[in-house]
Amino acid sequence: MDRNGHPWGGRGEAARADVTSVPYRATAGAPPGAEVLDFPGLLDRAHGHGLDLYPPKRLAFHELLTVHAGTLRCSLDFSEYELTEGDWLWLRPGQIHQYDSDLTAAEGTVVLFTPGFLSPATVESARVDQPTWRTPLRPAGADAVALRGVLDLLESEYRRLAGLPLEVHIDVLRHLLSVLVLRLTHAQGAQEAAGAGSEPFRRFQQAVERDFARTHRVEDYAQMLGYSVRTLTRVTRAAVGSGAKGFIDDRVMLEARRLLWHTDLPAAAVGDRLGFPDATVFTKFFRHRAGETPAGFRARVRGAGQ
Repeated sequence: MDRNGHPWGGRGEAARADVTSVPYRATAGAPPGAEVLDFPGLLDRAHGHGLDLYPPKRLAFHELLTVHAGTLRCSLDFSEYELTEGDWLWLRPGQIHQYDSDLTAAEGTVVLFTPGFLSPATVESARVDQPTWRTPLRPAGADAVALRGVLDLLESEYRRLAGLPLEVHIDVLRHLLSVLVLRLTHAQGAQEAAGAGSEPFRRFQQAVERDFARTHRVEDYAQMLGYSVRTLTRVTRAAVGSGAKGFIDDRVMLEARRLLWHTDLPAAAVGDRLGFPDATVFTKFFRHRAGETPAGFRARVRGAGQ
């Protein structure tokens, strides 16, 4: 059974052919590119778009949420979290997310926004296009007070759509959301921000995200980006603590685990999708990295949910 008590096959084979991808579709009457909702509002929005929020899904937009009261359980890729008052979680495009408890059992706010909503300067400063933190963040002291104040103002301005011309209203929301994500980045820690902020690493990370299923070779990325292999290895180790090859392999393994857990694709098809020449090479790679075969991983994680 899955985390919601449904049998693994209960939703039909077609539903397991791949993880549900969710594009951003603006809600009628909302400003384009961003929405600010409470948890019941998020459920209503999903129902209006014909979407079930509880099965695993891969969003094409950002979902930034915080809990004000109660407890919310959810999973992000392969980690399960229990969010309580004051916790923040940032779901980035492409990650697989699932709510594991009833959204109406907690109180909180969710900010949805498209990858292109914020200015390029904010995207760079706040590392918006980089999944730099996966675990919940619980700001304390002045950071917590400042974040709640900005969020309250963002919610207030969002609900005053008729108070300003639409273009001005959108610009106000963009600026307030920029303050929010910049403060969250600051609360995460300046030391980590400095390590992940080098231009060569950012370019390498973006290239890997785009091409990890096409090539697993550091040399190819070095040639593509105009850096040496040594430079990519050095900046990647400074940013995330592992070399460039390990970074590529980690990204391939993340996608392999996603597909093995959340779909019924045969292991050979998963390997083919990730750029391996045949099933034997994929199995050898997976066993070396995970200590088990793809089939063994799938049986273990699905068995744990029963």
